[in-house]
Amino acid sequence: MDFSSHTFDAIVVGTGPGGASASRELARAGLRVLILEQGGAAPLAGTLAQMASMAARPGSGAFVHRDASLLVGGTTLGGSTAVNFATAAPPPAAMFAAHGIDLEPSLAALRAELPLAPLPDSLVGPMAARIAQAARALGLDWRKLDKMIRPQACRSGCWRCAYGCPFGAKWSARDLVEEARGHGAVLAPHTRVLRVLMEGGRARGVEALHEGRLLALRAPLVVLAGGGIGSPRILHASNLGPRHAPFFSDPVVAVMGSVADIDGGAEVPMAAGLHLPEQGIALADLTLPRPMYQAFALQVGRVDRLLAHRRTLSIMVKIRDEIGGGVGPRWADKRLTAGDRARLEEGKAIARRILAQAGARQVFATHHFAAHPGGSVRIGAGVDADLRAAPGLYVCDASVIPGPWGLPPTLTLLCLGKRLGGHLAGASNQ
Repeated sequence: MDFSSHTFDAIVVGTGPGGASASRELARAGLRVLILEQGGAAPLAGTLAQMASMAARPGSGAFVHRDASLLVGGTTLGGSTAVNFATAAPPPAAMFAAHGIDLEPSLAALRAELPLAPLPDSLVGPMAARIAQAARALGLDWRKLDKMIRPQACRSGCWRCAYGCPFGAKWSARDLVEEARGHGAVLAPHTRVLRVLMEGGRARGVEALHEGRLLALRAPLVVLAGGGIGSPRILHASNLGPRHAPFFSDPVVAVMGSVADIDGGAEVPMAAGLHLPEQGIALADLTLPRPMYQAFALQVGRVDRLLAHRRTLSIMVKIRDEIGGGVGPRWADKRLTAGDRARLEEGKAIARRILAQAGARQVFATHHFAAHPGGSVRIGAGVDADLRAAPGLYVCDASVIPGPWGLPPTLTLLCLGKRLGGHLAGASNQ
C-alpha cells in the first residue's frame, strides 16, 4: 500500500506499549490512523540473531555511555515489549495523581483483557524456586510477580522471553497493533521519523524516511511514541525540545553464584522478587540465556565461570536512579550518581545474602546496564497532563513519566495510551 498518498486523521510514531495502545483506541473510534515504526515487523523467531538486530543496533537500539555501561531498547514492531521479560508493575498512582491524572479506569479495563497474573507453579523453574526459598528463609518479602504471559501457551524449560517469544505465550504490543489494523489502521514499518511538521504553531504531520524516500506525511493529529530516547530527539529536531534532555534509565546489575546440585539454565526469568520502594531497590530472579550469561561473565573478567551457566543462580538488582545525563541528537549518555551507586551496593548486598543462603559459591556481579530510559519529556515540563507538547502534538511513551521509579513501565504506558487515545477520539468526535 502506498500510504504516502492517503489521507489520515492521526499519525502515531512508534509501536511500543504507549503508541500501540493509543493507536488501538483511535482506530476503534473510527479514525483513520497511520502507524509508523522505525524497525521491522518480521514474525518473532526467538533467536539470538533476530534479538540482536532489534535491540543491539548502535544509535537506535543500543547506546554505550561514557562509563562503558550499556543502555538497550527494542527497535521493532512492539518496541521493547517484543524482547522484554514480560514483567508488569502497576502505575505509580501518587506520582500521576500529583499531576491530576487518574489511571485507575484504564488500568481496570486493561486488567480485564490482558494476560496479567503470576506464573503458575508449573512454570516456575528450579533456579527461581531456589532463590525464592532462600530469600524467604531470610525473612524477605519475596513474592511472585505479575507476568504478561499466557500460561497455556508457555513452555517450562524455555529461555526465549528475551529473544522474542515465537510461541505466542508472551504478550507484546504487537497484539494491540494488530487490533488497530483490524479496525482499519495502516502500519508502515521501516519508517524513521525525522521531525514533526509544524504550520501556524500546530502539528500538521511528520517528515519521515521510508525505503530511501523522504516523505511528508500529513495529519491534523500526531502522537509521538518513539520512547525515552526517540521522542526527545524528534522534538529537538522539530525545534520543540532541548538539545540535551536529561532522563532516568533504571540501572541494573546481575549478581550471580554457582551451586552444585542444579542443572538448569532455561526457565522463565523474573518469576518472583522483592520491591523496597523507600530505598528505591527491586530484586528478582534473572535466569538468562547462555550467550547473555557468558557475555556478562566476560564483561567482568570471569572467564572461569563461562561454562557454569547451567549451575548459576542469578539475581537482578534494579534501582530507581536520579534523573540526569542527556539525550543528544545522535547519542545518549548517563552516568551513576553517588546516590545511585549507594543504592546498587545496598541491593547487591541483599542479593549476595540470598545467594549465600541458597548455597551459592563463586559469586560475582556484572557491570551495570539499563533498559528503561524515560522521563526525558516529563509531564509538567515537556508535556501537560493531557500529554500535549504543542497544539495537535502529543507524546505517549516512557519519556513522559514524571519521575524515576525503578519498575517495569509497560503497564503504565498501556494505561497512558488508552487514556490518551480515548481523550483524542472523544475530542475529534465533538
